[in-house]
Amino acid sequence: MGSFSIWHWMIVLVIVLLVFGRGKIPELMGDMAKGIKSFKKGMADDDADDKRTVEH
Repeated sequence: MGSFSIWHWMIVLVIVLLVFGRGKIPELMGDMAKGIKSFKKGMADDDADDKRTVEH
């Protein structure tokens, strides 16, 4: 009862395809990847700023 079977995932996949359509999913995944890259870059820039302020 606590774990998902393959049928649960198949139903979720069908619902996602119906809601977003086939063409929209790659676009959403690309946008999500860009957001993750931007977040990582922001975190790296923030760390670099912290190191500069500590040195001075």
